[in-house]
Amino acid sequence: MQLPIILSAILPLLFVPGDSTGKAGIVGVVVGVVSWLVFLVDYIVHQRRTNHLTRTGRGKFDLIVVIFTAPWFLLPGAQTGAWVLVLRLARLIRVLLVSKGARRLLERVGSIALVALGVVLIGAYIAYRAEHPTNPGFATFGDALWWGLVTLTTVGYGDIVPHTTVGRWAGAFIMVTGIGVLGLLSGSLASFFRPSDDATASTADAPGDAPPADPMGALVEQIAALREQVTDLTTRLGDGSSR
Repeated sequence: MQLPIILSAILPLLFVPGDSTGKAGIVGVVVGVVSWLVFLVDYIVHQRRTNHLTRTGRGKFDLIVVIFTAPWFLLPGAQTGAWVLVLRLARLIRVLLVSKGARRLLERVGSIALVALGVVLIGAYIAYRAEHPTNPGFATFGDALWWGLVTLTTVGYGDIVPHTTVGRWAGAFIMVTGIGVLGLLSGSLASFFRPSDDATASTADAPGDAPPADPMGALVEQIAALREQVTDLTTRLGDGSSR
């Protein structure tokens, strides 16, 4: 069910039935109904195979997704395309929550986002207090927040520039943090798309793919076997000379 679930979460976002432009048409209706049936079947199967599913947080969330994303747009007067699109985003969230790799990625990104938000708020506040009396670019705290966000992402529009020493130190602090945040984010995305350890282990254990032997151990074994052959040959030569 993995591929049907993923398609049923993504395709309805592209074809919204009953939208104001009328571009979806019959394709949007078919996609909406079929995708809902896929999620309904998935929920019924989990309900039958899991005890007390509705008592868990995941079971409640799945039930809410099934109910609110039902093909209500087929009812007269219920064709609100924008609301249908927003509700169907819950399906995509459900797919992300089920995937272990996606949950791990969300946890890492959440931690990184909290650190970045704290740095931007603190740096913007310090820069605002230092720059506001003399720098018209920091007229409001919102301007300082905009400057902090632009500095953190290393975009550097240059529309707001600190003039005081304290403001520049605050900007340098945000810059250094921004480089670290981007590096952590890139690493998290790379680990998300990299094959898991279980998949790597299963590939290594596959028939015909034996792990490489220890070269030093193989050399020691060969030397021991050679010694035995030399000893055996010496014994044979000694027996022949005695005769």
